[in-house]
Amino acid sequence: MSIRNWKILATFSATLLLVSACGDGSEGQNGQASAQAQTPPAAQVGFVSLQPESIDLVAEMPGRTVAYRKADVRPQVDGIINERNFREGGFVEAGQQLYLIDQDRYLANLAAAQAELARQQANLSLATKTRARYEKLLKSSAASEQRYDDAVAAEAQGRAAVAAARANVDRARIDLDYTKVTAPISGQIGASSYTEGALVTASQSSALATITQLDPIYVDVTQAGGKLLRIKDAIASGRITGLDDHEIDVRLILDASGQEYAHTGKLQFSEVTVNETTGTVRLRAVFPNPDKVLLPGMFVRGFVEQGRVESGFLVPHRAVMRRPDGSAYAYVIGEGDKVATADLQIEQSLGANWVVTAGLKAGDRLIVDGLQRIAPGAPVTPLDVGVATKTPNPTAG
Repeated sequence: MSIRNWKILATFSATLLLVSACGDGSEGQNGQASAQAQTPPAAQVGFVSLQPESIDLVAEMPGRTVAYRKADVRPQVDGIINERNFREGGFVEAGQQLYLIDQDRYLANLAAAQAELARQQANLSLATKTRARYEKLLKSSAASEQRYDDAVAAEAQGRAAVAAARANVDRARIDLDYTKVTAPISGQIGASSYTEGALVTASQSSALATITQLDPIYVDVTQAGGKLLRIKDAIASGRITGLDDHEIDVRLILDASGQEYAHTGKLQFSEVTVNETTGTVRLRAVFPNPDKVLLPGMFVRGFVEQGRVESGFLVPHRAVMRRPDGSAYAYVIGEGDKVATADLQIEQSLGANWVVTAGLKAGDRLIVDGLQRIAPGAPVTPLDVGVATKTPNPTAG
């Protein structure tokens, strides 16, 4: 081979080596870039730091106001109304005379009954003297035992007749008293269904008027039966404390205005049965109503104290998720800034938060923002967005 051919071969070999070296470097760089593309950067998430606290539980329930007392005024004797002695819509005291029914017939009945009583008392006096006289004659054998027995029986019949006559006098006096129709309770009296000159009867179904006691006033609220059972279970297990059946406060929001009622009520009792149609239990509270703001039949929202969780966590609603079986969980930032799952035990909702009694511990970093970009075990870039604080009074605003 000539020297010229050797030079050409050497130049060609060097070119191949150079091309091969360049190709190897490019593939290495491409491999590193592909690896970097397969490892996405850590997602940025917002978290709040949790601390346990004492939380007062309050449940919101729909309710309706009910009169503390309500009485229909009805006549107990027949007759014509002669007087009406009250102002419609005004306040009446128990025992106050409202109507006067014509008394003439009942005065006459009382006088007749008293006369009959006097007659029977005179007959009894004669029978008593006769029995005493026959008793003396019997001792001297001047009268037979039959005569004496008849005298004793006549005296006994006389005593019975006097008792019956006295009862008739009492009945006549009661009927006379019933001509004065009085208020059975104190309260606001409504419209009168009858005026002077109207005929009323003791057996009539319609009331003359209705009296309603407004101060105090009842408020009936309803709670789901299942919720009530959970509260009792939580009290029995010690998760909820500070609940005294005789000192449970109730607050009201008036549906008409949305304002909170100025006075606080006390829970009186809860029904012992569950409504079969609605599955709810009725709770009754009593409220002072000095200004007559609450009227029977009004719809209200009641906020009933449900006890206290001594060491609970307030977890924002948006941070809690549910599995298909209904169990609750949330994401927290674990070691190495990686996402971890926390299974939660929720007591109830309170404002914008859930009250959590198990599944979290002090200092946990709860993820509240960026949940759609993460999964368990994924690395994250934490961003502190604040500390969870207690929800304000749910009746405010």
